[in-house]
Amino acid sequence: YQRRGRKQWYQRRVRDCGYSPDNIPQLEDVSAFLHDCTGFSLRPVTGLLSSRDFLNGLAFRIFHSTQYIRHHTVPEYTPEPDICHELLGHVPLFADPDFAQFSQEIGLASLGASDDDIKRLATLYWFTVEFGVCLQEGQIKAYGAGILSSVGELENVKSGKPEMRPLNILEAANTEYPITKYQPFYWMAYSFQDATAKLREFVASHMSRGFQVIYNPYTQSVEVLESREQLCQFAKAVSAQVNTLAEALAHL
Repeated sequence: YQRRGRKQWYQRRVRDCGYSPDNIPQLEDVSAFLHDCTGFSLRPVTGLLSSRDFLNGLAFRIFHSTQYIRHHTVPEYTPEPDICHELLGHVPLFADPDFAQFSQEIGLASLGASDDDIKRLATLYWFTVEFGVCLQEGQIKAYGAGILSSVGELENVKSGKPEMRPLNILEAANTEYPITKYQPFYWMAYSFQDATAKLREFVASHMSRGFQVIYNPYTQSVEVLESREQLCQFAKAVSAQVNTLAEALAHL
């Protein structure tokens, strides 16, 4: 797990959330930790949600997490996501600001999207957040939760047999994927920033939604940009941030 997964958040996760071989961290503690890192929080659910409901939650920096744990007689397999999948697979990455931004962008794109676009976004989510790999220090590392929470899938990644495809959002969103066997290929991101830029381009060029939204971190709400006044306020906020960056650069 430490060798094959994206590593920079591992030690912090263990130290601050109480992960250990004989303890399952409480979702409340983990959620508080994530909120301090990136503003994301966990919301417990008792089963699978629809793709639309699940993706919509990401727009508000909410990750819906299951609570049950797989049976001890089958530790390497569970037919549905369990707490091992959530805590070992998803949670560490949500402490990474770049990954959190990428995940939220998928959520924002899902708001008001057509059923066809929801299907494409859910497919993209599968190939990235669930089964994505990336380059880190010149090595291929897993960041997808479906890989990090599966010994067999990790072995599949490192075997050298699956094809590693450079991440193409449009192609990935329209590609079928297997759900009952190891992945025959993985989409590889060069960085989360690059993946986010490609996602925004995909949303602007290939989705049919006729409006734009932004997340307001002060109110923890999503706003639809539908008036000149809103656009002017947004432009002023961006301008102020650019000025702050310019001043900081001037002092370096």
